[in-house]
Amino acid sequence: MAEAHQAVGFQFTVRPDGVDLKLSQEVIKNIYLSGVTAWKKRAIQFKNGVLAGVYPASPSSWLIVVIAMMSSLYIRIDPSLGMIEAIKENLPHREYLSVQTRAVLSAILFATGLWLFFIYLLRYTLKALLSNHGWIFESHGKMSTSTRVWLSLVKMFSGRRPLLYSFQASLPRLPVPSVDDTIQRYLESVRPLLNSDQYNQMEMLANDFKDSKAARLQRYLILKSWWGTNYVSDWWEEYIYLRGRGPIMVNSNFYIMDLLYMTPTHRQAARAGNVVHAMLQYRRKLERGEHAPLRALGTVPMCSTQMERIFNTTRIPGIETDIVQHLTDRKHLVVYHKGRFFQVWLYTGGRHLLPCELETQFQRILNDTSEPQPGELKLAALTAGNRVPWARARIKYFGQGGNKVSLDTIESAAFFLTLDDERQGYDPANTKSLDSYAKSLLHGKCYNRWFDKSFTLISYPNGKMGVNAEHSWADAPIVGHMWEYVLATDCFHLGYTEEGHCKGDVNKGLPHPSRLQWKIPKECQEVIETSYLSAKQIADDVDFHGLLFHEFGKGLIKKCRSSPDAFIQLALQLAQFRDQGLFCLTYESSMTRMFRDGRTETVRSCTSEAVAFVRAMEDAGATNAQRLALFRKAADKHQNMYRLAMTGSGIDRHLFCLYIVSKYLGIDSPFLKKVLSEPWKLSTSQTPQQQLNLVDINKFPKYVGAGGGFGPVADDGYGVSYIIVGENLITFHISSKFSSPDTDSFRFGQHICNAMLDIQALFKTENEKKTVEHATHVHLENGKKHI
Repeated sequence: MAEAHQAVGFQFTVRPDGVDLKLSQEVIKNIYLSGVTAWKKRAIQFKNGVLAGVYPASPSSWLIVVIAMMSSLYIRIDPSLGMIEAIKENLPHREYLSVQTRAVLSAILFATGLWLFFIYLLRYTLKALLSNHGWIFESHGKMSTSTRVWLSLVKMFSGRRPLLYSFQASLPRLPVPSVDDTIQRYLESVRPLLNSDQYNQMEMLANDFKDSKAARLQRYLILKSWWGTNYVSDWWEEYIYLRGRGPIMVNSNFYIMDLLYMTPTHRQAARAGNVVHAMLQYRRKLERGEHAPLRALGTVPMCSTQMERIFNTTRIPGIETDIVQHLTDRKHLVVYHKGRFFQVWLYTGGRHLLPCELETQFQRILNDTSEPQPGELKLAALTAGNRVPWARARIKYFGQGGNKVSLDTIESAAFFLTLDDERQGYDPANTKSLDSYAKSLLHGKCYNRWFDKSFTLISYPNGKMGVNAEHSWADAPIVGHMWEYVLATDCFHLGYTEEGHCKGDVNKGLPHPSRLQWKIPKECQEVIETSYLSAKQIADDVDFHGLLFHEFGKGLIKKCRSSPDAFIQLALQLAQFRDQGLFCLTYESSMTRMFRDGRTETVRSCTSEAVAFVRAMEDAGATNAQRLALFRKAADKHQNMYRLAMTGSGIDRHLFCLYIVSKYLGIDSPFLKKVLSEPWKLSTSQTPQQQLNLVDINKFPKYVGAGGGFGPVADDGYGVSYIIVGENLITFHISSKFSSPDTDSFRFGQHICNAMLDIQALFKTENEKKTVEHATHVHLENGKKHI
């Protein structure tokens, strides 16, 4: 019972002459250090809040303005044009305020007002500059003079050393596109998918909507765009994510894998110790706003709002809608291992636990042989099943007593950690290793991840790691940036001993992790079992295939003067047609984080130009020159659509918000109903890599991640996530459902490989032709010289 004594802060006994109080000196010391750390954190947060609040100016600039105004009092030059004197005359007369004091106070007040005016002038000037998106439509590798001037102005008004949230007030609002433009682009996007009769009917619905109802709905959206910071994001979070009553496991949550080729240590507890410590370092910098904001071209800032909720965030189930609960700085972690839940404190003596101390704690959990309490083993299956049974069970069985305390411990934890008992990871000798790894991260056993947490960190016995993330609070790049930081810190800063343990001296005097206590009645256990069976049916139906495409990467694609994303998207269209024999509505996610509180927009990748290219590829009578010309036309079209989506001129978020307004107003629109009910049979997304540039993968080619993926969106469709890794590797994560007789993830992967190679062959043929023409020209020139 040594750990029990370690946990006791003080002891007391009651005597006839009073209370004999015995304080623990060690605990008092820890309490003192914790208090000092807390006050230091508050001071740093306050300082950084001030710095971000006055950005792009600085607090020291206020002093400069004040000194300048004060100097004017002595040189008898009034730069305020009489305003300082007017302020002095309007100050209340007090006996203790001399004439000189009133003059100084007036100068300080004027200087402060002038300083604030310049802050807002700089801020709105920067916002006006950032509202210009002409640079994004320029050809890759080329930059006009006007864009160079614009970039110089943005750099000049951006200030020096911005903090994470410095640019938030300067980011422009997401614009509301015109109804005419949105409908025109929508009709253009569905034209290749509909026959003439279907298209004419859709055109009639669209024109009727535009002429009758659209103007009224649009006015409400414009009003919202003026009033709110973003006219889409809050409704997107609520109606697309939080109001969904189906399971979020597979259907919403996504995953991210570990390093593909490297495992820094094969000791499970040690790897988890380093990774958790790296996450705590990331969280500390995040809370202080010390991360550098992500910037396109190294200059154009992206919105950082989503990063606020990475840690201490949980999706709370409700009967009609869920809510996202975000708390500030909780000092513990909840760990799941073999059906038991443990609470692990992350701080001691006012500091983070060291990696070796975390390793000790996790090893203690791995060594614990206690059995799960009744109902505890599959408890987390409640978060994997339908939301309404979980919400009702939470109210009925977890609303009071010990169950409430334990549930609060989970929901308030920094994040959730699962110490798995099955080895996973990429194995070149096992062709299905990536498939198994992906399914483990996506759904596991359906009861060994807490799917409601912002993310669940998963640790495997062979040292591999991974992340399962809930989707409502943020998009994949946010988790990806954090994960990139963690892996780089783990491998290149923290490191391991020769035996594979965390570095540092082991502190065995730490209190042991404590078990969460549950009293789960039979009725609740039945609800848990029902949720588990429902979730297991979904998990068993997921057909996953991980594909590593080594033949070439973005290096060769760029030599072909093509966008890597457009190249892959056209390959996916070709693979889809070869797999299904028809074209389908295709979803590609793009970000809108150049705007305040921006999240995503849809790029409709199946265009008329893409269809023409695919048909030419399948037409034996078409020449390679014709195919290549159609490819370039389709790639340019895709790039333009992607740019429109990024700059606020997309189609789907605008139509989605018009539909929400129509539901609020009770207006029936057959056009909007039709648009919002269309299935995305091919859903795609690119996971960004090396956004933070923390690891030089040319120097360390083995330290590359495998990216991540998501479940299928349609019952008879595919979900495809792809990651362009370095110059010579592209990773595909392909999902579908076994229950669909029309889909097969492995088969689709083969079609993708063949499509990529067939498109590359077009450029190879073109290059060979150019080489022959060049050689012939040189031969003729040499012949002329010889003659």
